[in-house]
Amino acid sequence: MRIEDYPPQEPFSPIGAKYHEEAVRLGVGVTGIDVPYGPDPYQSLLVCPAQKPSGIVLAMIHGGGWTNGYKEWLAFMALALNARGVTFVSIGYRLAPQHVFPAGYHDCADAIVKIFRIVHEHGGDPKRIFAGGHSAGGHYSSLLGVMTDWQKSRGLPDDVLKGCLPISGTYTFGEGSGLSTRPRFLGPPENNAELPASPIRHIKPGAPPFLVAYGSADFPHLVRQAGEFAAELRKHGNAVRELSLEGADHFQASYVSGDPAGVWIEQACHFMSGSGR
Repeated sequence: MRIEDYPPQEPFSPIGAKYHEEAVRLGVGVTGIDVPYGPDPYQSLLVCPAQKPSGIVLAMIHGGGWTNGYKEWLAFMALALNARGVTFVSIGYRLAPQHVFPAGYHDCADAIVKIFRIVHEHGGDPKRIFAGGHSAGGHYSSLLGVMTDWQKSRGLPDDVLKGCLPISGTYTFGEGSGLSTRPRFLGPPENNAELPASPIRHIKPGAPPFLVAYGSADFPHLVRQAGEFAAELRKHGNAVRELSLEGADHFQASYVSGDPAGVWIEQACHFMSGSGR
């Protein structure tokens, strides 16, 4: 699907516009299969099969502050992952403020259902699905990892996710989060969505392994939140690795995840090959 064909979304901030331009530039020439999983145009997947698939599937969720973004933003990751045998899937979801929490989270869960059902057609093994994302997508993928009710309610095995790979995600909302403004995707204050939307509040034993990445020059509150989230996972006996992407700010942390020679690709593929549950 072309970006021009999507319904309008919130205007980009200046830094959001720069990210949009760079992500689109990096993804030029990458092709994939557009697969809907719901009636809204944003409820769709971009599936990029590997030429020599290993069976590993990585489903990534884009960022954009929960109000912006397209699944096509992360297409640039496909080439490096496909070269290592990974079937790559980018997940789109409905955006705020038209759709507030938990709409986007439910969309991502429904997307995993679709991936589970069709990925064998594209060289993937439905028993080897991993989920990750950048920024807002890191938040949604982490919430999928630590929550347990969505799998059973959708007829999936409770271990459908073999691991989670959030990049520069948000793990805590509300008091002490360090966020300068209340994210609009939480809806009005009376929704009391801060706690339900905070992955750190849902951690318990039995979560899938996590590879928690962030830029060393990322937003300070996100670096702190990543450390707190990893510590809480360990406290409950869950496997977790932390990866600081040296010199990367919040947006560069996304770009380097598509670098074939970069540390994130190396660590992510090692993690998925040997550390999934």
